This record gives sequence, structure tokens and C-alpha cells, in this order.
Amino acid sequence: MPKYKYKFNSDSLNYDKIKKTSKQKFFQFFSYILASIFMAVIIIVIFSIFFDTPNEKTLKRENKQLIVQYNLMDKKLTQISNVLNDIQQRDDNIYRVIFEADPIPKSIREAGFGGINRYAKLEGYSNSDLVIKTATKLDKLSKKLYVQSKSYDKIIDMAKNKQKYFSSIPAIAPISDKDLIRFASGFGYRIHPIYKTKKMHTGIDLTAPTGTKIYATGDGKVVKSGLSKGGYGQRVIIDHDYGYKTVYAHLSKIVVRRGRKINRGELIGLVGSTGVSTAPHLHYEVRRYNKPVNPINYYFNDITPSEYDKMILVSSRKNQSFD
Repeated sequence: MPKYKYKFNSDSLNYDKIKKTSKQKFFQFFSYILASIFMAVIIIVIFSIFFDTPNEKTLKRENKQLIVQYNLMDKKLTQISNVLNDIQQRDDNIYRVIFEADPIPKSIREAGFGGINRYAKLEGYSNSDLVIKTATKLDKLSKKLYVQSKSYDKIIDMAKNKQKYFSSIPAIAPISDKDLIRFASGFGYRIHPIYKTKKMHTGIDLTAPTGTKIYATGDGKVVKSGLSKGGYGQRVIIDHDYGYKTVYAHLSKIVVRRGRKINRGELIGLVGSTGVSTAPHLHYEVRRYNKPVNPINYYFNDITPSEYDKMILVSSRKNQSFD
């Protein structure tokens, strides 16, 4: 490239050297610099598109490894969740059944997380879906574990109080009846002795002479004692906790007052025929969460299996009740 430039002079018919001013030289130099920078930027951009820097290569390897680890974590969380579901099933259908506790509602076990978006900071990245999915599983699993832990705490408390629990459940006959000869009418629909129509008989009738001793069938507290407003006459109601109550009706005499704590086998009154009754007898009820259940299922401390079978047969007779 020539060092100088020349221009033909038509007047002198010679070539004159072109002389640049300082300003022209500056702009020429500046244009070279800009062109060089522009070309350098283009080269760098093209290079960065098609080639990774060592740092980028390292970050991409780490990113791939993180994705692999997240996928493994997601699978492990699924496995742990399946194990926890099995534990929950056993908790509801075995442990809680043993202690007659209600299962934990699904709405509590599966409760979500309301309010603000907990995962807003994880959004907007290339792998956001995977990260948010894993984080959600982890949060739900933590909540389920917390609920299950509380459930086991309750079961442990119930196990510690097992002796009190079994002492409280009605488990003996309310009057002495070793030969099962006093069983007059069972639980279920029976002919009413006065109205002569089928009516639900919510307990069992045990015949006995007036004055026969009546015993509490489980530990508890007397919640009602005295004359009832209905047809029970003189009656005693004992609350045994754990959802159980027992009713002793048509008594001739009551020997316990309201508020008194009672032990199984303790005398509470005497057989009579007060209230709506056609003969001296004890009307005995067992209530579970205030709903009448068949009392013959709560005789297990007093009778043998063969005697229980006999009692089932006697109680199933479709006869007339005494009240």
C-alpha cells in the first residue's frame, strides 16, 4: 500500500501530493479503530455461538449432573411417598382400629399449601418445571410425615393408657347371670309390650327379681342419676370415655350420685320396674359415640365362647320386649 496519495493537477500537468489535515487523520484513525472493534465483536459473537469457553463447558457439565440428580431425587421421593402411603394405611386400618380411634381424614393428610406462590423464585429457568415438581413433592412429603408423626404420638399415648382403656370399656354382665337364664329380649326390632308394634329396642332386657344388684360394666363417671323424663324410669348413665356410655334403666333404687367415679363391678343400683315397664327387669344399653350398639358384643370378660354362642342365639329371638 503506497505511503502517500497523489492527485493530478491539470494546470501544471503534474501530480501533486495530497496532504491530510490533522482532523482528517484523526477521523481516519478513528474509523479504523471502529472497524476493528466491529470486526472483533462479530468474531467474538460467532465464536461464542459455535464454541464454548472452558467455564461454560464446566457449567454445562454441572447443569447436566444437577438435572440427573434432580431426576434421581424425584424418583426417590416417589418411592418414599409410596412407603409413607403404606404406613398411613396401616395406621388407619390397624393401629387406630386396635384402639378404636377414628382414621385421620384424607383432607388433613393431603392438605396443600394455600396463600402465596411458594415457588415463584424457582420460575423462569430452563429446568424450572423439574425443580418446582421436586420441591412440591418434598413439601407434601414433609407435611404428610408431620401428620403421621402426630398420629403416632397419639397412638403412643393410647398405648400407654391401654390399661385404663380396657378397664373403661363395658365388658361384663350388669347383673349376675352365669347361666344366661335372665336374657329376655335382645337388641333390634322387637314387639313393644304396650303398643304391640315393631319398634327399635336399643338395648337388652334382663329379667330379675326386684332388688337384684346391678353393677357397672366398666370404669367411668356417673353423668345421669335419677328419674328420667322418658320411659326409662329410675336410670343411671355412666360415661366411660373413649366414646362409650352405658345406660341402666327401670331401677327400683339408685345408690350412686351424678359426678361419682365408678369402677367396673361396683354396685350402682337395684332392679325394679319403674317407668314404662311391664315387669321387674334391667334394660341395659351400650352407646358408642351416642349411638346404641348391641350390648352382647360387650360381655367378653364374663363368658366363654360357647356361652357367647348361646347368648347370640337367645338374643336373636324376635320376641316382645319388656319396655
